[in-house]
Amino acid sequence: MAERTDMPHKIAEVLRAAAGKSGKKYFTSAIILAAGSSTRMNGESKQFIEIDGLPAVARSVIEFDNSPCIDEIIIVAKKDEIPLYDGFAEKYNIKNPLKVVEGGETRQESARFGSDVVSDKSKYVAIHDAARCLITGEMIYKACHGAYLHGGAILAIKATDTVKIGDKSAFIEETPERKYTWQAQTPQVFKMNAFRAAAYVARDEKFEGTDDASLLEHIRIPVKLVEGSRENIKITEPCDIYFAEAVLRARADAEKNLEESEK
Repeated sequence: MAERTDMPHKIAEVLRAAAGKSGKKYFTSAIILAAGSSTRMNGESKQFIEIDGLPAVARSVIEFDNSPCIDEIIIVAKKDEIPLYDGFAEKYNIKNPLKVVEGGETRQESARFGSDVVSDKSKYVAIHDAARCLITGEMIYKACHGAYLHGGAILAIKATDTVKIGDKSAFIEETPERKYTWQAQTPQVFKMNAFRAAAYVARDEKFEGTDDASLLEHIRIPVKLVEGSRENIKITEPCDIYFAEAVLRARADAEKNLEESEK
């Protein structure tokens, strides 16, 4: 195979060899992916479904805006929904710089489009599904600082069920050891130049990953697994709304009880 000489591939080769390590705070851009098709939500846009009075996308953006790790926010939206973001920053009191850009045909393409418009100052990028609207500041902090330390990190939870790998005919092909099996979540946080290199290598090589971390895996950049939360669900089906609202009520009750105990 001919040697790749274009810049993304040169960067990818360098980053394969070394991922930076530091616990410092770096300029970090949040990319909120809100261009999904919502095929299992009975025709409703899951980004704008209200969860306890707030649209899912607003809940996600507000949490990232409140995080001390985040310096700017990019929302990647469906073309026909971009007008719905007019006045979004003012309505939800978003303090960080906010951009809204059109998404692509796939989630992977949308993430790349978002990375194309980050600030020149950006050193890290935190990619998050808007539909994971139960995200908290603590989760964002854990993912970001995992990335600052290891060069790339994602939230994930350890699998509690046995996982089966099936073939095309739905027969079991493999049963991986459960203690090594994790379920990926977002945010997924990476060095900006590493993610951009991985995204463009994937485009050029027509590699389709199942999440953002898989793009870095493709160019052999290690990514750290950071313990997430079972509350960090993705709103995918109507039943998820009831679970999400139950979690929010439980959080509110816990906060109220804590305040009363401190009186």
